[in-house]
Amino acid sequence: MLTTRLARDGAGLNSLAPNLYRLTLRPPLAVPRMESLTEMGAGNAVQNVSLGEEIVRRVNELAAISEDGDKLTRIFLTKELRAASDVILGWMREAGMSAHLDAIGNVCGRYDGEQPGAPCLMLGSHYDTVRDAGKWDGPLGVITAIVCVSDLNRRGKRLPFAIEVVGFADEEGVRFASTLLGSRAMAGTFDESVLNTRDRDGVSMRDALLEFGLDPDHIGAAARARRELLAYLELHIEQGPVLEARNLPVGVVSAIAGATRLAARLTGMAGHAGTVPMALRRDALTGAAECIGAIEQFCRTDEDGLVGTVGYIQARPGATNVIPGEVSFTIDMRAPTDMHRKRAVADVVRQIEAIAKRRQLALQLDVTHENRTVPCAPWLKDQIAQAIAAEGLSTFELPSGAGHDGMAMIDIADVGMIFVRCRGGISHHPDEHVELADADAGARVLLRVIEHFKPRAA
Repeated sequence: MLTTRLARDGAGLNSLAPNLYRLTLRPPLAVPRMESLTEMGAGNAVQNVSLGEEIVRRVNELAAISEDGDKLTRIFLTKELRAASDVILGWMREAGMSAHLDAIGNVCGRYDGEQPGAPCLMLGSHYDTVRDAGKWDGPLGVITAIVCVSDLNRRGKRLPFAIEVVGFADEEGVRFASTLLGSRAMAGTFDESVLNTRDRDGVSMRDALLEFGLDPDHIGAAARARRELLAYLELHIEQGPVLEARNLPVGVVSAIAGATRLAARLTGMAGHAGTVPMALRRDALTGAAECIGAIEQFCRTDEDGLVGTVGYIQARPGATNVIPGEVSFTIDMRAPTDMHRKRAVADVVRQIEAIAKRRQLALQLDVTHENRTVPCAPWLKDQIAQAIAAEGLSTFELPSGAGHDGMAMIDIADVGMIFVRCRGGISHHPDEHVELADADAGARVLLRVIEHFKPRAA
């Protein structure tokens, strides 16, 4: 049996031109000179303030909130996420924002503009983590945005628009195998059927929301309208080695690659490890192993950037002397274009179906996540490039192979992203690291974008 469930696809974003993913090195743009913080008068800025130092301090403080004392793990709707949300709410209020937790657990702060009620430039990232995580993925963007607003507030500066900062409660999708839950709720595309999904301990998302203090029947209250947002900007570590190879602290993101995630379950027959002959076995684990090998081989032979990952597997009943009767595993596939990815997923599904049939295994295969490739808006890329150039840096454009909340936010706003260099390109690992100077550079670029932001012409 094969069952699939596809996420809603947005209109007008079906495919991208092939050259969207070409890396392009631009010389610094000719832009009007912008004052740096240290050049501004004492009435406008605090002298010799390192935004990077404040960011690093807060990143370390947030990283101390984890379900494991030795490893960083902060999962959706846990007590650790609640503790982190309280800390972030406090930082937002200290920065001069009104702040609250929305209906899905997103942390939301608002810094009003010159006129109350004006549309906002939204800045954000996520504050959940993978298991055994690095401390920069997600929190860097949330904290940098808060620090930038705090700088504006210290100077008493209001802009013609509001600034909103959002820490999304679930981007990684670790607990319920469905990503972007926080940003999908905000974009109004949350699939309520996932409320019945259960985590590895058997807890449903519906029950987890109730335990967290939220009402699963009012998720829709988190949704925002397009008219409320001028744009969505996210600062994030690159999670790859390209900026480091180019010796650049920051870069302009051209697009976010699409991704498909599937949950597979193979069911055979459990039996005694010593009494069932090999030829008569319906071993779900050896079947899964063949499927995983086929996925790897298929992606390795692709020459156009296809990647596939099996990141989770569980065999039941899980005893040394019992033939596994049921195995569940996940599949994550990504490619530079939507057409390429969809064709690859279809080919892999056919291979898995053939393996299951030959081994006499029942197969259930569900699409748990389907996100199109999201191009960053040219007008936002230009403003980011101008800010980078004003800092005296070369502007460099590169795609994101990793998914981000902008993949959901594209449904209600144009999206732009700033990448910050990370050491060795390492991410989703405790060795994930950003140098203080690069954190500072990213913050100064973002602050320039905010202060000189020009909404898209109607």
